[in-house]
Amino acid sequence: METTKTKVLLCEDDTNLGMVLKNYLELHDFDVTLERDGRLGLAAFQREKYDICLLDVMMPNMDGFQVAEEIRDINPDVPLFFLSAKTMKEDIIQGYKLGADDYITKPFDSEVLLHKIKAIIKRNEEVHREEANAEFDLGKYHFNPRLRELSFDGKMQTLSPKENELLKMLAEYKNDLLPREAALKRIWGSDTYFNGRSMDVYIAKLRKYLKEDSKLEIVNIHGNGFRLVVTE
Repeated sequence: METTKTKVLLCEDDTNLGMVLKNYLELHDFDVTLERDGRLGLAAFQREKYDICLLDVMMPNMDGFQVAEEIRDINPDVPLFFLSAKTMKEDIIQGYKLGADDYITKPFDSEVLLHKIKAIIKRNEEVHREEANAEFDLGKYHFNPRLRELSFDGKMQTLSPKENELLKMLAEYKNDLLPREAALKRIWGSDTYFNGRSMDVYIAKLRKYLKEDSKLEIVNIHGNGFRLVVTE
């Protein structure tokens, strides 16, 4: 059976270093997209799903820190490494504050970088395996996101992929605010007006599915997002 390659987004404006790294990682069976501009790197991330991002800090049009902020809005969990010649303590701290898994200063050893990437990918696979198997008891309902099944009193509703992802996020944020922007960017890819209207339709569908339990309610927090309120 063919194994899916780990997809890497590499943003590096140094042409030589970028190509050397791309070729080295591809030799070790990674699928690498190389962009030499921060804005193009962000556009690539918006188009496709990546397993890890390697971001040079100093790039034209949009620096690595700015790209990281945008990436974190779209996917707060994707592993992210900064590659930088900036070795000041303040820059390194800023990198970690933006959610970096590692901040690697240039020059660096490609083999060490490779092993760090493999370690973080392995860790994330284990975490995702646990998350994929997670199920939720929501009042009198039982929700299995892996099978996209919502059960109540022996009756089972199969959810569409977007219904499933939206209910999963609401369940993860149970009794807390699910920011509207976070849900739109993760499930729809962007927080445009039309995607927002689409999400409202899916919220209405979920409310209909959950109506059998009066202790469950999806509350609209105007201008901010939604709360799945579960009264014990």
